[in-house]
Amino acid sequence: MSSTVSTTLRVALCQVRVDAEKRKALANAQRWVEEAVKQGAKLVVLPECFNCPYDTRCFPTYAEELSPVSKGDPSTDMSASETASLLQKLARAHGIYLVGGSIPERSHSDQRIYNTSLTFGPRGELLARHRKVHLFDVDVPGGIRFRESDVLSAGESLTSFALKFGDSAIALRIGVGICYDIRFPEMAAAMTRAPHDADMLVYPGAFNMTTGPAHWELLIRARALDNQVFVCACSPARDPHASYTAYGHSMIASPWGDVLARTDEHESLVIADVDPSRIMHARNAIPVRKQRRPEVYTSQPGF
Repeated sequence: MSSTVSTTLRVALCQVRVDAEKRKALANAQRWVEEAVKQGAKLVVLPECFNCPYDTRCFPTYAEELSPVSKGDPSTDMSASETASLLQKLARAHGIYLVGGSIPERSHSDQRIYNTSLTFGPRGELLARHRKVHLFDVDVPGGIRFRESDVLSAGESLTSFALKFGDSAIALRIGVGICYDIRFPEMAAAMTRAPHDADMLVYPGAFNMTTGPAHWELLIRARALDNQVFVCACSPARDPHASYTAYGHSMIASPWGDVLARTDEHESLVIADVDPSRIMHARNAIPVRKQRRPEVYTSQPGF
């Protein structure tokens, strides 16, 4: 292999501040994506609901319908959606993989609203559309009460895509979840097995000031350690004046469970050079994937 071939992937999480005016929110997201590109990122991630306040009252108003989508076709016209069109143009213009956080999506067929993440490739092709599988319905006494299901419908499938980087066309498989999805280890495990075989899990998320300090880092590192994969979790920046206050602290964890890069609550970039060889190092050192015993896990209780 040539010494000029890159064997690491530079990943950037854009912890952007969300503005209630969609045009301003999109312009701000574009600014941070372009800054990530300037710093050499090839995979760029935006946070959950980066174009819309995270508020069930806002989702119907901000929801966008998507054009009829052809997966993997760079000529697909996304102009019906202001946000999807911008994401496509940014990915194509800069030759990057762009996980577009999430947006409220209105289904053309039945008018249901979904919390949806769109991923575009370097030619502007739509590589993945993930609809949030697990809706955030919680009631923490003295903390937070929130019910996404009052407005949103749940997705029904897992999502992954292939990413190639470097002159040697090294490929990684990327699984996508959204925020509350990270709490379900079964989903993460399924994404790291066939047919998805994810090497990295990406979660645009917006944990709050109750669950964020308690669980955000713990869940990110646990999903990385459980499955011996990289995990990238991208939050909006904290806005104490918003109806829902995001925790921030976007973070990238390694297959060993350690934190490669993180930030605080302010607008910022989280950048790390991801080395795929660390995946096999962790899996060879502690071969839990080979040592699983599913026949025991489903057996009747013993004596």
